[in-house]
Amino acid sequence: MKTSLLPLLLLLSTASAAVQAQTAPAETHQPTNPATHLTGVVRDADGQPLPGVNVFLKTTFDGASTDSLGRFAFGTDRAAGPAVLVATFIGYEPLELPVTLGAGPLSLPSLRLKASRAALGDVVVTAGAFEASDEKRSAVLKPLDIVTTAGALGDIAGALNALPGTTRVGETGQLFVRGGAASETKTYLDGLPVQTPYGSAVPNVASRGRFSPFLFKGTVFTTGGYSAEYGQALSAVVALNSTDLAPETMTSVSVMSVGGSLARTRRWDRTSLAVSADYTNLAPYFNLVPQTFGWEKAPQSLGGTLKVAHQVGEAGMLKVYGTYASQRLALRQPDANPGFEAGHPVDLANDNFYLNTSYRAPLRRGWSLNTGLALTQDDNRIRPDVQTVRDLDRSAVARLVLTNDSASTWFNLKVGFEGYAQRYRQQYQASAEAPTRELAVNEQRGAAFAESDLVLSRHLAARAGLRTEYSALLGRFNAAPRLGLAYKTGANSQLSAAWGYFYQTPTTDLLRISHALQFERAEHYMLTYQRQVQDRTLRAEIYQKNYAQLTTFSAAQPFNPATYQNAGSGYARGLDVIFRDRTTFKKADYWVSYGFVDTRRQFRTDPVVAVPTFVARHNLSVVGKYWIQQLHTQLGFTYAYGSPRAYNDPNLPGYNQSRLPAYQDLSLNASYLTHWFGQFTIVYVSASNVLGRQNVYGYTFAAQPDASGQLRSAAVTPGAPRMLFVGVFISINKKTKVDLNERPD
Repeated sequence: MKTSLLPLLLLLSTASAAVQAQTAPAETHQPTNPATHLTGVVRDADGQPLPGVNVFLKTTFDGASTDSLGRFAFGTDRAAGPAVLVATFIGYEPLELPVTLGAGPLSLPSLRLKASRAALGDVVVTAGAFEASDEKRSAVLKPLDIVTTAGALGDIAGALNALPGTTRVGETGQLFVRGGAASETKTYLDGLPVQTPYGSAVPNVASRGRFSPFLFKGTVFTTGGYSAEYGQALSAVVALNSTDLAPETMTSVSVMSVGGSLARTRRWDRTSLAVSADYTNLAPYFNLVPQTFGWEKAPQSLGGTLKVAHQVGEAGMLKVYGTYASQRLALRQPDANPGFEAGHPVDLANDNFYLNTSYRAPLRRGWSLNTGLALTQDDNRIRPDVQTVRDLDRSAVARLVLTNDSASTWFNLKVGFEGYAQRYRQQYQASAEAPTRELAVNEQRGAAFAESDLVLSRHLAARAGLRTEYSALLGRFNAAPRLGLAYKTGANSQLSAAWGYFYQTPTTDLLRISHALQFERAEHYMLTYQRQVQDRTLRAEIYQKNYAQLTTFSAAQPFNPATYQNAGSGYARGLDVIFRDRTTFKKADYWVSYGFVDTRRQFRTDPVVAVPTFVARHNLSVVGKYWIQQLHTQLGFTYAYGSPRAYNDPNLPGYNQSRLPAYQDLSLNASYLTHWFGQFTIVYVSASNVLGRQNVYGYTFAAQPDASGQLRSAAVTPGAPRMLFVGVFISINKKTKVDLNERPD
């Protein structure tokens, strides 16, 4: 059972903005009362329309991308007078056109771009990346996709688990990518790494992500071979890009079967402010639906968010996002040890504060600035039985990136710097009378990177980058070169390759014991084929990942720093395939993803190289959505399959020699769009694992053998076979009209 069920689950009241977006090209900034409205068509030298061209007014954020017919439309509130309209597209010479604003609508029906000497067409270096915000980079999921994916329950990680390369690990709810542990996937928000992307949880009870998908205009899920801009991730990166100015002033009210939320958004000309409060309490739900856990205090959470966006000058954008969340729960978990027949008691209290500020602006001579600062404080208290553990983790990260997209028609340049500081303290008591044991981690880390996209010929592009880091705690440097290539194989297809080194410091739970460790390392090799025609996308990728310098230690002496060393290694190789189709069946959208992974590794307490317990060799997801226009309702389903995962049975010879039952789940949902009391309303119903399959996530074993000489076991299972969610989301005083006959998109 997940510990917190969307304090902002399906803030589907904001989904209306996404519904509106399908009727017009995406805009970087849409003023409330534009002084001038610009429309036009962009074509190539042969007169063919060019989709995906970036059209904007120079030194502003006012602009749009052209649609499939090369058309664009946007408004600007810039003062009347002369201005410069810019049209840019990879592989073509930039076009700058003088225009005069304030004299009425401007229609520009015949803008033509000339191919550069090294024209590349639509080839983009995208090895390993799934991006929701930019269809030119193989869009797979948008924010509305995430909240309407059955079984995801509005959780970003839950929806990303329906993509290839992932394994569903139900006992944690986190992302496990291509044979890597959850700690090997790093989440970035507006370019800044997030220290605690998931809510707190106790062992074998799944956690949820801390962020609502509707906070973001795009989500990039990169399963390998990613940019030198990202570090401290051996396996994958989730990059979240927050929205800018809110589209309009409105109030949102959400009433759910597990709680409720209230949000207020205010939009001015150059500023928007959004505040929200949410409360979740699963006690009423647990009273209706029997649970396998002995809940003494059902999960409760109370939190709030504040977001400010302000346009600085003509082109600058300052954003401040802050959130606070408090969680409480207590339960008795199944335990095979004698004396715990009624379960092992454990309770949790967590308070988390996160602040993210970012600023971007154009500079001179083609340069632009993107900088930010993020602060995190996570106070976690767990009481397993008579023990007490308190973890207080404080961190700060700052980042500055300079980009020049006008350096040349052949290449661009991006350079960046990042600083990170962490202060971690753990206090442990074996009992109320025992002395307190304290452990600490003080880390300061610096990083720098440089990267360039290169146009090598009409059909070949490259990306070359280098990232370097220094850890004061480890006293070590690393240097990580990375390279990507893309070759255009046809009008709608390309072949991509990527290679690189990726480093990560050992996790805090390891560093608290020993500081005499090295960076852990992974080397990625990837080859990708992609074909995209209209709204059909096929993507297939083979990969090889080699691990080195993984941290190992003795399971019998977990607090002995002398046993900690970087002696572990491993590999992961496989095939990921996804096919998405939004054209063949009218009003339907579906995708099929499959991932195969062959992996072995030795890390942490593994005595030998073995298959990790968190990896399924075969993973399949089928996601479908169908819009019934007459009923103003979208129906959805998700079927997920994972082949048996490994686990270690100490009653048998060998290590990780046993296998769990296969994982299967069929989830359904429905979204009904209507108006209640004149206000736009969405009624949402979701049911997970509707067939009631008894999925088993693993086993825990007793510390001592019984009279027969065997170690008794207890199965790790979900808190309940099924989860039912019902929510009503109301948008009050919403001025933008929503066409109930249009499919949410």
